[in-house]
Amino acid sequence: MKSVIICDMEGIIQNLNKDGEKMFGYSNFELVGKKRVSIFSPGEIVLQNVLGWLKKANTEGEFETKTNFLKKDGTILNAKITITPNFSNGKNNPQTGYCGITEIINEKVNVPITFSTKIIKAVAITRAGFTSASLFPVLVVGSYLAGKGDYLFSPITLILTLIGILTLQLFSNLYNDYFDVKDGTDGLNKDYFNVGMNDPILKGAQLSGGSRAVELGLITLSKTKLLANVMLIFTLFSALLVLLLSYLNTNSLSNLIYVSIIALIGIFLGYFYTAKPLKLSGRKGIGELTIFLSFGPLLTLGTGFAISVDTIILFSQEFYNLIFLGIPVGLLTTNILFINQFPDYKSDKLVGKNNLVVLFGKKVSRWIYLFILLFAFIFIFYFGEVLVTNIPDFPLTLYYISNSILFLLGLLIVLHIFKNYDRRSLVRSNINTIYYQMIFSIVYILLLNPFYIN
Repeated sequence: MKSVIICDMEGIIQNLNKDGEKMFGYSNFELVGKKRVSIFSPGEIVLQNVLGWLKKANTEGEFETKTNFLKKDGTILNAKITITPNFSNGKNNPQTGYCGITEIINEKVNVPITFSTKIIKAVAITRAGFTSASLFPVLVVGSYLAGKGDYLFSPITLILTLIGILTLQLFSNLYNDYFDVKDGTDGLNKDYFNVGMNDPILKGAQLSGGSRAVELGLITLSKTKLLANVMLIFTLFSALLVLLLSYLNTNSLSNLIYVSIIALIGIFLGYFYTAKPLKLSGRKGIGELTIFLSFGPLLTLGTGFAISVDTIILFSQEFYNLIFLGIPVGLLTTNILFINQFPDYKSDKLVGKNNLVVLFGKKVSRWIYLFILLFAFIFIFYFGEVLVTNIPDFPLTLYYISNSILFLLGLLIVLHIFKNYDRRSLVRSNINTIYYQMIFSIVYILLLNPFYIN
């Protein structure tokens, strides 16, 4: 008995022969055009080996190995698989996918899982690879205060704040997965984007449709919730240390009180982003606003209160400056979420997750992405004069030149989105939007603390 399975370049099953149906216990109806070939393998094997197998098949024309597979009922199969690139339109045309021929073998196959794979597994479950979106705004505030003068913030408090923000985002990521799987949102999503081999750095990363960790069997739903609660405990412990240090640094309860309020708002927004009864992510733009505030002004304001050695007066110029610092990074982070809603459009619409892409459709939503980008840079150019008055020797000319170049690069991403908004090739824009926010944040941080000029 030989199973023959054909998939496209993203692993979506295109055909399954009768032996394949018998071997794995699925029907063609359940799989074709709906599921990916990762459904047949234990999650750790998928993370560790599959991309490497496909790469070898591409370079050598064929790759054969022994591995473990999973039947629909969870039974483990010891098998041999031969993978070849597939060119359904002829070898002179671009590759269309892969063909996998599987035979059950009468020997025990042990696929050793390396320690590095277990690390990758932890990153995949928590989506820790994307925490730069929350860590960069914290560093923006540290850089701003360092640019203003010496000894204006506590380095130890900055480190503890970074730890607390990291665990808070992991808490939010895990609960987002938990509720999206529990409510069936992720299960209905067949069009999600995975980087696959489209990028050497983000290779294999999950971009939309949740982490898929539960679907891959990397973790159970109950353990996802447990891990989220563990992250919350770490967040609260870090917050308590930050509050203590804030009081010791300022000899005042003022900053401590405002840090506490903002931290509680952050936990509330992180949990109810996908949790009932609020489910902010599907409330007609409230989800996008939540991301903007959480990864922008709220985060930079809270960081300022947390790490400053001076008491920050409510509604003072410094109070507003800390809010302003977060506006551009918050907007660009919102665009990461926004572009990731494009491939999830169908499943989000089915479950009534009324985000902006569902409300306006993908074609109109291209303009919303552009508007967010424009607003970020309009603000950046306005904010330059404010920074000059607060940071000695601020490199205003370099600031304008750098941001002009960054804006033009952003327009290139927009151009790709306008051409590919309803195609699978849009994934390149999803990847580039992540890199774009990271590059912008790094440039922003360096400009705010022009130590390299002195």
